[in-house]
Amino acid sequence: MAEADPSIVETESDTQPAEKRRWGRLLVMLSVPVALLIAGFIYWQGLQGKVSTDNAYVQQDMVAVSAEVGGKIVEVLTKENDQVNAGDLLFRIDPEPYQLQIAQANAAIASAQANVTALANSADLSGADISAAREDIAFAKSKFERQQELMKRGFTTKADYDAAEHAVAQAQEDLRQAQANQVAARAKLAQGSAVPGKNPQIAIADAQKASAELSLRRTEVRAPASGRVAQADRLQVGQQLLPNLPVLTLVEEDSTYVEANFKETDLEDMAVGQEAELTFDAYPGIKLKGHVQSIGAGTGSEFSVLPAQNATGNWVKVTQRVPVRIQIDEKSERPLLAGLSTHVTIFTADGKR
Repeated sequence: MAEADPSIVETESDTQPAEKRRWGRLLVMLSVPVALLIAGFIYWQGLQGKVSTDNAYVQQDMVAVSAEVGGKIVEVLTKENDQVNAGDLLFRIDPEPYQLQIAQANAAIASAQANVTALANSADLSGADISAAREDIAFAKSKFERQQELMKRGFTTKADYDAAEHAVAQAQEDLRQAQANQVAARAKLAQGSAVPGKNPQIAIADAQKASAELSLRRTEVRAPASGRVAQADRLQVGQQLLPNLPVLTLVEEDSTYVEANFKETDLEDMAVGQEAELTFDAYPGIKLKGHVQSIGAGTGSEFSVLPAQNATGNWVKVTQRVPVRIQIDEKSERPLLAGLSTHVTIFTADGKR
């Protein structure tokens, strides 16, 4: 019996560590799913009251700059990535053709003024021809009356009588022509209601000059807004430009905002004015505040060049994206370039974080 007791003690001591190991494994097996459940609950709880997307990009208003008149570029005063202010001269087009147009317009004005002066002093307008025609009528009538008396007495020929009668008719026709010429001369000097106080011929010449002067001013192409110059590769001295063909783009950096494309299922609690948090792939250390400025009037597919046609019978439901404009409320330490990838989180719980 004495020899058996030690063996019994050794067996019991061996079973205790084994049981502890079994309990340890059981605790580990139970703790892992419990920890996962707790972590999942915490993550789910953290998602409540906010929606986020990484389908978002920095946007900036852009102005395509073009020349309103055609011609050859003779001077360039800006280049790619230059910062310019509104009104700064960007480039100049050859002004000589438009200077010649102004010279032609000045000549047309002088010609119109000379015509007006000539018309004002013409015999047609003065009435001298009318007076002369009336005197001719009186003389022809008196001669015709004498021929009538002589014809009654038989002291004239039929030919002389007819000639005197024809002279009266001719003098009357000359009077009508002189009166018509006077009316036409007055019409040429008349001033229309559209341009009161100015003869139409001179008004036409003045308009041609104003058009030429406008074209000359447009040979100097200036920045319509402040921003950074981009896509200026066609801006070269000697380049022939066509009117209204864009040659560079101005990126208005003061107009920076973020366009975030949220799933349609995220819009239920979203509203204008809610706070937003922005992070940028290019600058991991920068986090900016913003707010929802507007929610798009339609999904992105509705405004695409080729919208989806769902009436073909091959329709597959796809969750649509709606563009949401986020206004940035803080100034960034680094430049926010157009097109930068952005992660946007909107706090939908009472619009606050």
